[in-house]
Amino acid sequence: MKTFCGRANPTTGSMEWLEEGEDYDYHQEIARSRYADMLHDKDRNVKYYQGIRAAVSRVKERGEKAIVLDIGTGTGLLSMMAASAGADFCYAIEVFKPMANAAVKIVEKNGFSDRIKVINKHSTEVTVGPEGDMQCRANILVTELFDTELIGEGALPSYEHAHKFLVQEGCEAVPHRATVYVQLVESRRMWSWKKLFPVHVETENGEKILVPPSEMENCPGVSSVCDIQLNQMPSNDFSTLSDVVTMFSVDFSKPVQRASTYYRVQLEPVKSGKAQIVLSWWDIDMDPSGMINCTMAPYWVKPTSALQWRDHWMQCVYFLPREEPVLQGEKLYLTACRDEYSVWYNLQRAREGENKADEGEHEAGVGVESPVCRCRAHLLWNRPRFGELNDQNRTRRYIESLRKVLKADSVCLCISDGSLLPVLAHYLGAKQVFTLENSGVSCSVMEKLFKANHLEDKIKIIEARPELLKPSHLEDKKISVLVGEPFFTTSLLPWHNLYFWYARTAVSTHLASSVTVLPQSASLHMMIVEFQDLWRIRSPCGTCEGFDVQTMDDMIKDSLNFRESKEAEPHPLWEYPCKSLSDPREVLTFDFTKTVPQHCLSTEGNVKLPRKGKSHGAVLWMEYHLTADISVSTGLMQLSNEKGNCEWNPHCKQAVYFFSSVIESEVQSDPTAVTYAINFDTKTGEIAMDFKLL
Repeated sequence: MKTFCGRANPTTGSMEWLEEGEDYDYHQEIARSRYADMLHDKDRNVKYYQGIRAAVSRVKERGEKAIVLDIGTGTGLLSMMAASAGADFCYAIEVFKPMANAAVKIVEKNGFSDRIKVINKHSTEVTVGPEGDMQCRANILVTELFDTELIGEGALPSYEHAHKFLVQEGCEAVPHRATVYVQLVESRRMWSWKKLFPVHVETENGEKILVPPSEMENCPGVSSVCDIQLNQMPSNDFSTLSDVVTMFSVDFSKPVQRASTYYRVQLEPVKSGKAQIVLSWWDIDMDPSGMINCTMAPYWVKPTSALQWRDHWMQCVYFLPREEPVLQGEKLYLTACRDEYSVWYNLQRAREGENKADEGEHEAGVGVESPVCRCRAHLLWNRPRFGELNDQNRTRRYIESLRKVLKADSVCLCISDGSLLPVLAHYLGAKQVFTLENSGVSCSVMEKLFKANHLEDKIKIIEARPELLKPSHLEDKKISVLVGEPFFTTSLLPWHNLYFWYARTAVSTHLASSVTVLPQSASLHMMIVEFQDLWRIRSPCGTCEGFDVQTMDDMIKDSLNFRESKEAEPHPLWEYPCKSLSDPREVLTFDFTKTVPQHCLSTEGNVKLPRKGKSHGAVLWMEYHLTADISVSTGLMQLSNEKGNCEWNPHCKQAVYFFSSVIESEVQSDPTAVTYAINFDTKTGEIAMDFKLL
């Protein structure tokens, strides 16, 4: 059966209907999943196996049969560990049908079909009894339902239900408990992901300062967690204001409550500063004694232990509702509020007479209200975008280039989502400025921004798609300067912002014959790299702790071959170190002074690999040439040539194309060159690419 799927094309802006097979969704889900990453997580797998063996032993020592309930079994790995540790029977629950089917095959292949029953249901739908899915309640509960925030994948409701209906009272649980840790920090870099900083612009009439509206300044933002590879955050980008403290623990062997609650701990800053950020991570004890521990602690907390790289569990950055100046040694209370799926934090000064009794967990079900963005800026700009808007070096380049192109009689049109360029153009002397916004949210944010800076009658907002722009929108004037960053909220891959070119083409009848377009052009760049760790997310596993999981590898490979392996995927490479094996190469150029051509743009060639290493893939990014001598890069910022270490733009995701040798796990002798063929289809706005290792 075929399904028609509607989607807005991020590059051309047009609405498309694509005919997809009924398996499309599930292939996409598997191809983009992190199953391979989990199976490569040696530390996690070893600790789970140790914890499961210990739990089975404890039950056997009591003279009981070991009956295991494994919720979210995935490949069936944890159930097979339990069976091989001597469990009498395992019920393995998996709600995702293709995954449950794979688990059945994997269990059978490893010879455990007689002791493991895979149940394709949500755990809350599982029944117990002679006619039920499970013959009896389990006395060992094994789960891996955690995300970076611990509770974001619905662990609490699943545990609450399991304790009520599926496991015995006093059961063993693996993991036995989870503990969440926090540390208070000051970090201009991370704080710049939450709020807009004032922008200083030198003009002919002195310095102008663009200030954020007070509503934006006082907005708590959105409650969704910011999860990052904190191990890639350099120590000079933040300053720790407190020791690491335990925020709360959850004992999984006892009934768990999903109801909203809050936890409070007392803190004494170890130094004075501005409290802005709460960094957080968790660890899990696989056994009651805490001897088998798996931790997500970042590098500065456990500097002596070897760090296990993983992408399925990282660390959390939480933004306090507002910046709080704190003094070394003063008493503070940090409160963690949580609902079923998320956590957020508040900081208060301890009042006179308050005692430590106020600490700890408070009764469940208390009214804890999660932060809601009321200024709408946090709905328009995601965290990397805030960082980009606050990047002074980047803003300076736009200011310099606008200075070169603006004249006293310039009529300027800006095409980008929620950009500061219209304000910069006005401050730098444009006679008239229009900005084209594509959504009600961006219009409302820009209105507030202009109003806060007394510019509401100086810059005109037009809410229209480029192809629907009328002369009356522009007061019958022709545009002499067309500007864009370009940035659009719908962009996922670097070249999706080429939508600016399509928009420029759509508005061409409104442009003066001598129009200046900024940026004047763009180029696509490419480099061959060896990843330190990112390759693991696409690499087959083969065997995991002695169990054959090849079926899972084949399933991921099939789904990748369905479409994804021929496509690049977006990754923020500042979080994923890599080494360049080739020099960067410009492969395609896009001339914005002209309209989008009818014909495709193609290139092919080969690139030499002067540095030795494993060729995991190609990284691609865009550079925008604002004027003849000023450019901005969305990718490579710096390359140290001897070692090939790369520094990437921290506000953008780069495109990564993994070579088939990673996906097939072929052992390659070191290639000396890579041939490439890249084609930009101007009708669909899509880039197709092919690479061969020589």
